[in-house]
Amino acid sequence: MRRLNRKKTLNLMKELDAFPKVPESYVETSASGGTVSLIAFTTIAFLTIMEFMVYRDTWMKYEYEVDKDFTSKLRINIDITVAMRCQYVGADVLDLAETMVASADGLIYEPVIFDLSPQQKEWQRMLQLIQSRLQEEHSLQDVIFKSAFKSASTALPPREDNSLQSPDACRIHGHLYVNKVAGNFHITVGKAIPHPRGHAHLAALVSHESYNFSHRIDHLSFGELIPGIINPLDGTEKIASDHNQMFQYFITIVPTKLHTYKISAETHQFSVTERERVINHAAGSHGVSGIFMKYDISSLMVTVTEEHMPFWQFLVRLCGIIGGIFSTTGILHGFGRFVAEVIFCRFRLRSYRSGLVPLPDGHTSNHLPLITDNSTH
Repeated sequence: MRRLNRKKTLNLMKELDAFPKVPESYVETSASGGTVSLIAFTTIAFLTIMEFMVYRDTWMKYEYEVDKDFTSKLRINIDITVAMRCQYVGADVLDLAETMVASADGLIYEPVIFDLSPQQKEWQRMLQLIQSRLQEEHSLQDVIFKSAFKSASTALPPREDNSLQSPDACRIHGHLYVNKVAGNFHITVGKAIPHPRGHAHLAALVSHESYNFSHRIDHLSFGELIPGIINPLDGTEKIASDHNQMFQYFITIVPTKLHTYKISAETHQFSVTERERVINHAAGSHGVSGIFMKYDISSLMVTVTEEHMPFWQFLVRLCGIIGGIFSTTGILHGFGRFVAEVIFCRFRLRSYRSGLVPLPDGHTSNHLPLITDNSTH
């Protein structure tokens, strides 16, 4: 009984076989079929390698939503060098939500030399080249996101030469925490003096001839400091053409959550518009000499996520490549053989018709005349 059940089961499984086997004696091979098979296998191997490269690659997915976080503080990371002595300049933040000055106590004033060393100039030139490429090819930003924390730090390298020149500039660097509302970070002459009705800078003791707001922005970012991320103003250098000159940067900040396979951080992207003009009250150009960065925060938040092709999708695409190429090459091979047979049959038919012999009664005979010895004379 068990043997009968096994035989029935085996017979049932044989009937369900969707891949019937053809005896080798019934299989006919040809040179054209071998050529097509070789082309098919080569194409499958090439497309499989390309598909595997696509499977290994990742891409960035952007999602947008309303930013509902209004209670947290916004961090501003600053590294700016101004071509004036530290005792002549002051930096502070004016928060539009308050009438008093948010004191910039988290900043460090460091006397430095404004001119860069050869190694630092090479670093600045490379950074400016990257900035120009980012403006032309926006897709490079995804590469920077994916390579964060893997690339070298974007900070200005330390000075390698021991120059005996006395410091003629002031490096203002550090970070601040401000409210998540629009504000104005500025560097101008004199130290800030807060008072209930606003703020002012003590600039009476500084001569106008010593004004020089030529500056270099080595780094400016908002949010968490992420090594490897290049921001729009990094490497910017402005040379003042007049003592009384105003440099303005209008910045729009977009809160960004970055999730990659390497890091997960909350940072801020921003776009910037630049403007500069000479202060001349007689010509109607009013204002205060200095560097002004007016920032505003977007109400939208961007979530950037690094995604990868699932393995099951890779298998489906791979099966589609193999099956599709086999089917397509089989159809093309069959169609080619059909066309070749039609052409060959027509050629044989023409040869057969050209061998017909006409008879006296108007009929034709398909028997070719015999060539005898008499007919040759």
